[in-house]
Amino acid sequence: MATDLRRRHALATLAGLGACVITPGTAFAKVGDRVRLAAAWERQGSFHIGLLSTQEGAGQALQIHAALEVPTRAHGLCVLPDGSVLATARRPGDWLVRWRPGAGGEPQWLWQDGDRSFNGHVLASADGQRIYTTETDAETGASWVVVRDARTLAKTTEWPTHGIDAHELIWDTQAGKGNGGATLIVANGGVPTTPEIGRVKRNLDAMDSSLVRLDARTGRLRGQWRLQDQRLSLRHLAWSPDGTTLGIALQAEHNDAAVKDAAPVLALFDGMALRVVPTPQHIAQSIHGYGGSMAATPTGWAVSCPRAHGIATFSLRGGWQGLVPLPQVCALAVRDGALWAAGLGASLQDAQATARVSHPHGASLQGARLDNHWGVAHENVTKNRP
Repeated sequence: MATDLRRRHALATLAGLGACVITPGTAFAKVGDRVRLAAAWERQGSFHIGLLSTQEGAGQALQIHAALEVPTRAHGLCVLPDGSVLATARRPGDWLVRWRPGAGGEPQWLWQDGDRSFNGHVLASADGQRIYTTETDAETGASWVVVRDARTLAKTTEWPTHGIDAHELIWDTQAGKGNGGATLIVANGGVPTTPEIGRVKRNLDAMDSSLVRLDARTGRLRGQWRLQDQRLSLRHLAWSPDGTTLGIALQAEHNDAAVKDAAPVLALFDGMALRVVPTPQHIAQSIHGYGGSMAATPTGWAVSCPRAHGIATFSLRGGWQGLVPLPQVCALAVRDGALWAAGLGASLQDAQATARVSHPHGASLQGARLDNHWGVAHENVTKNRP
């Protein structure tokens, strides 16, 4: 009954309209002198996806340009070549939506039937004809990559991720370098849950987080890697600008609070091995082992740390650079090599720079909490997508 009510509510929702087309796969569009971002947020108990708009430069307000109310909290976003926005519910989620802001018409919804749940992330092929979602089997707990027709959202095939709690997936920049063709990288978070308890974690001693490489045409397993500390959950992914190193945001699940507070929030993968990157102890204690969104620029790695109210920054080699303050920072994205970061009352442009540019949230965003992602682009791997 609750699911039916959410569905009826979602299907009755009106989309805010505005003439805009976003570059495929990116978080940003430049329209005249304005910048628009795909985003998800919560405000006064209701959840939305939409387009946010601002002008570059200090003091320019970030406002809602177009919005669609969704039934529950959204997580990852993806933009297709025709400008439509794909969004899926936070795990364990039961909805996926394709929405065309500015084009009119009703949003296109897909609902799970209870046998599967969405895990919060969706990825598109370069031509926008196929989409890939991470999902979990409600009966077994095993995770899958499901390939869907982008037009109908119907499933065409599926592949096991060889783990549980699969989260973000990304195109592999190592494709064509001895790996036999286009491949996907998937982060198995490894946290055991059941449909009855939703996001409540259980039996953490059985955690099994891993990074897997899958053939993007057959789903065949081409490699699997684990960290030594199995209480570190691999969650979010971003490639370095040169495509040689993958950054992974970590979330610690230790029972011991002291161990959890000392845990790293970044791991690096060079295509062959995983390694953790330490955070200075006095900083780590404020982060509490929780890494949120993940991004990389020519300046280095960035991991949003909302519990520390800041962005943990590292050099591309993994050296500590500092914590950039921003209250309740969550979403990160990269535009023209510069990091954008979303906070509670303001967002930062060029957040890794010494002279950061702040965009206060305008009246339409007052009280809104921007969610974990801005549909981060991975333009450097577009040519490797099937």
